[in-house]
Amino acid sequence: MSSLNRHQRRLAIVLLVGLVWALVELWPSISGRSDLAGSGDVAVDAAYDARASGRMLEVEGVVERLLADDLEGSRHQRFILRLASGRTLLISHNIDLASRVPLERGDQLEVRGQYEWNERGGLLHWTHHDPQGRRAGGWIRHRGQTYQR
Repeated sequence: MSSLNRHQRRLAIVLLVGLVWALVELWPSISGRSDLAGSGDVAVDAAYDARASGRMLEVEGVVERLLADDLEGSRHQRFILRLASGRTLLISHNIDLASRVPLERGDQLEVRGQYEWNERGGLLHWTHHDPQGRRAGGWIRHRGQTYQR
């Protein structure tokens, strides 16, 4: 058997990397588990580095800044959450579907929501139940209470 030339080896490596990437990106839909949640700073870093959107992630952090509500369309409570890694996320919590979270700067939170990539670190939304019951929803845990409805 003859050995592969350089061009063939490079092509094989590119195809292998592409296959691995496709499996990682498509696994939730292939497996029928599109609501799989990543957890923690590592999951956020991986989603950010891959510029991936649509993944359900769970994170913990400290409220760094409270922002004005977004009142266009559905109303959203907005704030910046700083993770232990130093990365920040914009949290956009739909207050037409879930209760407002009584937040103060410095509060510790756990949040489960859908990650959307942006250059500033990304954002989490869908931090509430699914009113149609078609998918797993998200939530915000603050001082022993879960806000999702």
